[in-house]
Amino acid sequence: MKIINTTDLNQARKEIQELKKQNKEIVIKAQDDKFNRKMLENKDVNILLSPELHDRKETLKQRDSGLNEFMCKLAKKNNIKIGINIKEIQKLEKKQKSKVIARIIQNIKLCNRTKTSIILFPKTKHKKQDILSFFLALKGSTQQAKSAF
Repeated sequence: MKIINTTDLNQARKEIQELKKQNKEIVIKAQDDKFNRKMLENKDVNILLSPELHDRKETLKQRDSGLNEFMCKLAKKNNIKIGINIKEIQKLEKKQKSKVIARIIQNIKLCNRTKTSIILFPKTKHKKQDILSFFLALKGSTQQAKSAF
């Protein structure tokens, strides 16, 4: 499985077409809001990976989680899953990790409200109990946890 990690829309579209011809799962690493929206409009994409991992500055009263309700509805409509990259989160230092987990909580709430699927990435053999505990600890529903594995 190859993760498409580019900020150039045309390059991303070319790589999507190549992977589609090979019948592989198409995973896009989230970038800025404009890029993410264009990728969520593309029905060939399977997973938008880690919209919460970014360096954009947050305002005082609002957290920038990389998603909004419109983008979640678009992902639901095009059957695109939102991926949470566990390995990337584990590499972060404590202060950054706490910010990212707060963003993940916000994304889980948004996805729960819009019925958008969330998965843990990479798809290694996580125990069902661990996935269930992870989602419940981050204020997710049991339905989201069950659909994650």
